[in-house]
Amino acid sequence: MNNSAAFTQGSTLKHVVIMTSTTSIGLMTLFLVDLVDMFFLSLLGEIELAAAVGYAGTILFFTTSVSIGIAIATGALVSRSIGEKNIDKTKSYAVNVMCFGALVALLISSLIWFNIPFLLDLLGANAASKQFAIDYLQIIIPSMAILTVAMSASGTLRAIGDAKRAMLATMIGGLVNLVLDPIFIFGLELGVKGAAYASVVSRFAVIGFALYYCINVHKLINRFNISKFFQDLPSITKIAIPAMLTNIATPIGNAYVIATIANFGDSAVAGMSIIGRLTPVAFGTIFALSGAVGPIIGQNYGANQRNRVRSTVIDGIKFSIIFVGFVSLILFLTQDWIISTFKASGDAAALIALFCTWVAATFLFNGFLFIANAAFNNLGYPHYSTIFNFLKATVGTIPFVFIGAQFANQSGAIIGQGIGAVIIGCIALYLCFRVINRIENMDDKPLQKTTFHLRFPRWPFSNTRG
Repeated sequence: MNNSAAFTQGSTLKHVVIMTSTTSIGLMTLFLVDLVDMFFLSLLGEIELAAAVGYAGTILFFTTSVSIGIAIATGALVSRSIGEKNIDKTKSYAVNVMCFGALVALLISSLIWFNIPFLLDLLGANAASKQFAIDYLQIIIPSMAILTVAMSASGTLRAIGDAKRAMLATMIGGLVNLVLDPIFIFGLELGVKGAAYASVVSRFAVIGFALYYCINVHKLINRFNISKFFQDLPSITKIAIPAMLTNIATPIGNAYVIATIANFGDSAVAGMSIIGRLTPVAFGTIFALSGAVGPIIGQNYGANQRNRVRSTVIDGIKFSIIFVGFVSLILFLTQDWIISTFKASGDAAALIALFCTWVAATFLFNGFLFIANAAFNNLGYPHYSTIFNFLKATVGTIPFVFIGAQFANQSGAIIGQGIGAVIIGCIALYLCFRVINRIENMDDKPLQKTTFHLRFPRWPFSNTRG
């Protein structure tokens, strides 16, 4: 295993660009497969299928968010121990967080599997789309533990600086899914069930390669020891539980959006489903920011190089502004092609056009929230991540979506969602710099407390003392 803290030296901007790019390539491969799933299913010509994937995707977003929370905890603990040059602790955290994640995933997936029809009723699924969604979810939900361990293993690789192999593991899984999709959906005539089976197989591919790199290349996984597991459990839960709560807030907010849009019919839900698959492909790099920036912050914080923590956050902001601006322009210019490719019409086409023209640009502020959350999780303030994501899912989503829907139906709903993201993202970024200011003012003393009082006003980007 390479035990050097690679992120404590060299340009932080270079680290941000490389880590985000490699992480996003792997993520976008998986997200692209979801988009291809939607494309293949749209060829079957049933609007209920597209709506079903939207309903199912809302529930799967919840399970994936839990898995991402575990991966974030892995990255925070492993990167910090690497920065401290404590290799024994690194190996212990790597295996024990994976085991913790597997147990959590088994519990959650069991609860969801037995309540799939009830959850779909809450989302407003009608009879036809509901049955398609049930068929899809009953196959894919039991593989949640596989996904969780796979993402945790990939998070471990990123935390030690091996972003390339983390990327390869997820890319391989995505390519497996891409190859199997048409075979299962059309060749075996399994339809939506075929898409689910392809996704399950791809998850096994990801976990196989990610664990191979962790075990055989980096010699990072020790034999499981129950006593060490319980020794590490307080440290794991201190970060993992807030990180999971942080991530599940987003699908809760999205569930409200889907339930609101369901009032306007399957065509509107189909449009939202396409947007839901398009967004992570277009902005996969921004989704990757939290997992990519986190290890850089963690290593530098563990090594007491706190000036580099600030520069990492600022470089992440610069990267986000440039990337979101570029992608938003591309979406605006290609919106007609996107609509025709997915054979969208009526309300579905109108929603896609609105998203590509106006709403997509607001994703920049989601990027700000992702960066702030990465800082909170790696600097000892994980509860702030939880608070802000729940604020975004509740007061940053529900009132804006509700009011927007009253004035402009489904179009107003997604505009309201974008406005909420702008407000919460700005506030989270402000508090992020207040946290960094406090850490820098501690004169290299270890962080003891996780609360402090804000003093307004002060421009947070400044590192002025006092």
